[in-house]
Amino acid sequence: MWEQVQETVNYIKSKTGFEPEYGVILGSGLGSFTEDIQIEFTLPYTEIPNFPVSTVQGHKGALVFGTIGSKKVMAMQGRFHFYEGYDMKQVTFPVRVMKYLGVTKLIVSNASGGVNPNYEVGSIVLIKDHINMMPEHPLRGKNDERFGPRFVNMSEPYSRNMIGKAKEIAAQNSIEVHDGVYLGLQGPTFETLAEYRMVKILGADCVGMSTVPEVIVARHMELEVFGLSVITDMGDEENIEEVNHAEVLKAAQKAEPNVRLLIKELIKNY
Repeated sequence: MWEQVQETVNYIKSKTGFEPEYGVILGSGLGSFTEDIQIEFTLPYTEIPNFPVSTVQGHKGALVFGTIGSKKVMAMQGRFHFYEGYDMKQVTFPVRVMKYLGVTKLIVSNASGGVNPNYEVGSIVLIKDHINMMPEHPLRGKNDERFGPRFVNMSEPYSRNMIGKAKEIAAQNSIEVHDGVYLGLQGPTFETLAEYRMVKILGADCVGMSTVPEVIVARHMELEVFGLSVITDMGDEENIEEVNHAEVLKAAQKAEPNVRLLIKELIKNY
């Protein structure tokens, strides 16, 4: 994979000459964050060698390069999921590419189902930790020491400093945010009542189908990571809301102005 990553990095450099500090992965319904970027280059995934192609509604499928304030940023409009049929190395391939383009800080966002009764649809959750329940691990197989160590320290997968700065920004702008633990499941089915009960028993506050593999690979390469979830549906062992992908997108878009502001100000001020 090292050679593939370098080939992709060299292609992107040849097209953009851009060296970003921040990488941003935008989840379902959060793609318009790119309006906050002073865009210099846009590369569709279909033109980038070795890149998968996003197949999910609400994921546009392009890399966007530009600036927010004085910071250089690259953003993924649409991520890749294990449930689409990609293996974990393909799902996390863009994170590898980000690292070798110059990224040192990664911001990931997602839409997720809430099990914490303090949440409601539209709540913004700053991810403080995760539980990996995905059926394949992105670091399974022979380790390439050029990327990172065989055994990765996951004592702080999400940067406490970035979480602290995000809380300051939220308070200054009267945006309510929550802390939470995110649990990653394969999908693509939404959770059953029994599965929501399991998520809660295991100690998570919300559940989704992405993010965890990307964060593991980012930490493998010592990127600093900030993650947030938008709660797009609520469920517990007694009750479950009727949910479909259109409703998820609608709920995420409702929270999007505050999410955009948080991410934009975090990039500017951290």
